[in-house]
Amino acid sequence: MFKWAQQQLANVAGTQEPIYGPSAIKSVAEEAKETPYTETTRDDLKWQAMESTSVETQTFYFMAESGQLAFAQVLYSNVAGIRTTCQFNCKIFSLDGSKPRLWSSTPLSNHDFSEDMTGFYADDLAVELSEDGTTFTIKSMNDENAIVNLTIKRTAPGFKAGKTGKTLFGTDLSNPWGSMRHIFWPRCVAEGTITTKEGPVDFKGRAFFSHALQGMKPHHAAAKWNFCDFQGPTYSAILMQFTTPPSYGSTVVAVGVIAKDGEIIVGGCDSTVTHVQTKSDSENDWPEPAIIKYTWVGTSKDGKRVEAVIEGALEDKLDRIDVMAEVPGFVKTIVASAVGTKPYIYQYSPQKTKLSLRLKIGDEEVTEEGVVFAEATFISQ
Repeated sequence: MFKWAQQQLANVAGTQEPIYGPSAIKSVAEEAKETPYTETTRDDLKWQAMESTSVETQTFYFMAESGQLAFAQVLYSNVAGIRTTCQFNCKIFSLDGSKPRLWSSTPLSNHDFSEDMTGFYADDLAVELSEDGTTFTIKSMNDENAIVNLTIKRTAPGFKAGKTGKTLFGTDLSNPWGSMRHIFWPRCVAEGTITTKEGPVDFKGRAFFSHALQGMKPHHAAAKWNFCDFQGPTYSAILMQFTTPPSYGSTVVAVGVIAKDGEIIVGGCDSTVTHVQTKSDSENDWPEPAIIKYTWVGTSKDGKRVEAVIEGALEDKLDRIDVMAEVPGFVKTIVASAVGTKPYIYQYSPQKTKLSLRLKIGDEEVTEEGVVFAEATFISQ
């Protein structure tokens, strides 16, 4: 009971959590032992809009045929059930360095949901899911520097690990005090534009969609994150991994999926991320990855062993984000008073030497070059 009270204080006041140990987390990998993954339905894409401390996002990643890279994101945050804040973020990367990257982060007013909770609306913003559950449209006029008019259509089934996609936190896991869940559309096509002051940027090409729910303070749920979005001509490979703080035994939870048009090849929680080589960031002492290795392992629907790996140099980072300096105020509120918390996000997309997916399905081996967008996030030790 005392630990539960400490946890409630940490939720409200931002204080550091006590050490509960690995028994206070139930990884989604436990579900995945029996059911590696489940294809999603339209209901899985409903906003949860929790009334307790949480951060929920829908993020759309775009890899245009022209070589442009961008993402658009709706972010819904609740601080201790007291204040709800919403934000629309949009970023365009200049991969060749010829133009400054575009970063737009706009507070949203008068947010609302569709009756079935699959659509999100605010002043000058609409993110809508089609009736058949296969297509999102994202329209925003919140920032004249980044007018968004994009459509994303999944070409492979949606994915969640296990049966629910959820990792649970708490000393009584039948009544958890926190959760983490990811829903993916691993392989999609996109069309439309983001219009900047210099004119419209065409984003016809490949895309990926992630609906993430952190049903607790983000820095209490995870101390580190790794993310890989690989899009090739035939295959897409997605890997999201987080490591909990010591409060929950520094537990590593990984969710990964490989898909092609019309089919999930393999999915589940038997994935790994290795920072093969690192270099110290002189500004904050975080070990920035220089060479990375991502792996996926599992069994296909027809019973074949599947193994896959992406490995190579990340090259120069696209960006390093000081979260406390750049994100909206509500995140600072959530992270306030956390001991040892200094969140930074490193973003990469190797261009000089494209990374390749090496995939083995039974006796068949395939190597495919593609575009990688990768992130390494450090929050706390």
